[in-house]
This record gives sequence, C-alpha cells and structure tokens, in this order.
Amino acid sequence: MLQDQLMYAYIPAKDVARARQFYEGKLGLESTEFADGVYYKFAGGTACFLYPAGDSAGTSRASQAFWQVQDIEREVAQLRERGVVFEHYSGDDIPEMTMQGDIAVGGGVKAAWFKDTEGNIMALIQQDAR
Repeated sequence: MLQDQLMYAYIPAKDVARARQFYEGKLGLESTEFADGVYYKFAGGTACFLYPAGDSAGTSRASQAFWQVQDIEREVAQLRERGVVFEHYSGDDIPEMTMQGDIAVGGGVKAAWFKDTEGNIMALIQQDAR
C-alpha cells in the first residue's frame, strides 16, 4: 500500500546552481549530487530532489512542499535573518486564516510561505498542539 511507503517531493529548477545557493546558503541544507540534480535528506526518511526543469519551474501557484515544524515563530525568525523573504496572502487567498506578520493563523494551524530563486512556493506548517 502506498500509505505505508515513504513519499518524496520534486522541486523543479530553471537553474540548479542558483537554486542550490538558495537551499544551501539561505536555508542551510546539505545536499548530495544525484543525476543532473541534488538530493536533500530530512527527518523521518523524507527527502526532496531538486532537478533541472527548464521553463516549467516556478509555474505552480500552489506550494511545492512544506516542512512541519514545532516552533514556526523561531523558524521564520531564523530564516528571515538569513535573508528569506516571506509571502503575504490576503483573506481572498486564504479566507480561513489571518496574517499575523509573516505567519498565517487559523484552522488549527500556523503557516508561512516563501519562494525559492526559481519561483517555487515552499511552506512551513505548525499544527495546533491541542
């Protein structure tokens, strides 16, 4: 059953070298080169693969992937210090949530979104502890 298997994200890039500078320099991730792209490992056996995708990179208006975090305020502050710029969405975009600075709150979660150098939307999510 697929439910019992690990799942990985693909992150498309127009320029893999430029994207690597973002993911490794600003986010502080460590990579392993694989085929034409790079592989990033995360907790629990999860991972993503950054790969060359030409003009299709950054075309989705939805999040490509998210990190589930325990303290979103701390994570946002640390990333902001490293130069990451967060997206701000209006009530029309996410009517069930309200923006509190860089963090959207509502529906039992807190969320923050940012774009990489390729235009891909990435997210941080913290579930309500209740």
